[in-house]
Amino acid sequence: MTLRGSQARTSGQAAIRIGTRASALARTQSGLVAEQLSEATGRDVVLVTVSTEGDVNTAPLATMGGTGVFVSALRDALLADEVDLAVHSLKDLPTYAQDGITLAAIPTREDPRDVVVARDGLTLGELPQGATVGTGSPRRVAQIEALGLGVELVGVRGNVDTRIGKVTSGELDAVVLARAGLTRLGRLDEVTEVLDPIQVLPAPGQGALAVECRSSDTELAALVAEALDDPNTRAAVECERMVLAELEAGCSAPVGALAEVVEGEDGPELWVRAVATSLDGALAVRRSASGPYDDPIGLGRKLAAEMVADGAHELLNPAPHS
Repeated sequence: MTLRGSQARTSGQAAIRIGTRASALARTQSGLVAEQLSEATGRDVVLVTVSTEGDVNTAPLATMGGTGVFVSALRDALLADEVDLAVHSLKDLPTYAQDGITLAAIPTREDPRDVVVARDGLTLGELPQGATVGTGSPRRVAQIEALGLGVELVGVRGNVDTRIGKVTSGELDAVVLARAGLTRLGRLDEVTEVLDPIQVLPAPGQGALAVECRSSDTELAALVAEALDDPNTRAAVECERMVLAELEAGCSAPVGALAEVVEGEDGPELWVRAVATSLDGALAVRRSASGPYDDPIGLGRKLAAEMVADGAHELLNPAPHS
């Protein structure tokens, strides 16, 4: 894919190369970033497909370490100067920084909630006892188990087509997916229920994209930030990801968090809620907090500390049975 901005391209400027995973969703997300960047800067932008471990290994994410399996190859391509930018689903990013890489922009977030795609237009609550519900996310498994619906949670991996195809073929009764991905793919008409965060909190950073570049490429970083970065989205996801980091949990852990910018008495502030659960959903620590808009890191740390005091570490890292 090659895109051209509406402004005249400056003579001699090389096209900006965006590294992307090969899936339809990843290419769609990267294409949206490319279009916005091209429109804002007048530069040509091309997509470069990079294969990641998470794309070629079909094992459950938790068995692969979870954190970074969709990210490392794109970052390697950046550092090797094979691409200029990398676009990720932000929820896939490790919470720790990598030397030589800068998170240049977090564009405006899509709706972060989870959704159900079920046979016969059903919701989770309408599925019969024992119905099979597919998801590869321990977070979704734990929170859905906690609802006590009597459904059977089945591990499933693959792209959106593969997962929804298991419902249309009759192999599964339903799957749970991120609404944002279906929005970007133009497939919201297949959704049979949008899950309320009161029931199922999304993953930290869900619905947001991350645009990374080499730290040494300061001019491009500034260009990308001006064209794409959304301050409200960045504040919210920084808060959510700090909760995850302070709980010492990876991106595949059974942790949900959602921060929102709300209007306070003295201007905008952040409101964040989070949950950490045991893998079977039987036990959970839930907390919420609000704080200054300009200190998302501090608010995330505060909420995580309260959760740790309530036993979140023990839920996420249970002692082995003797």
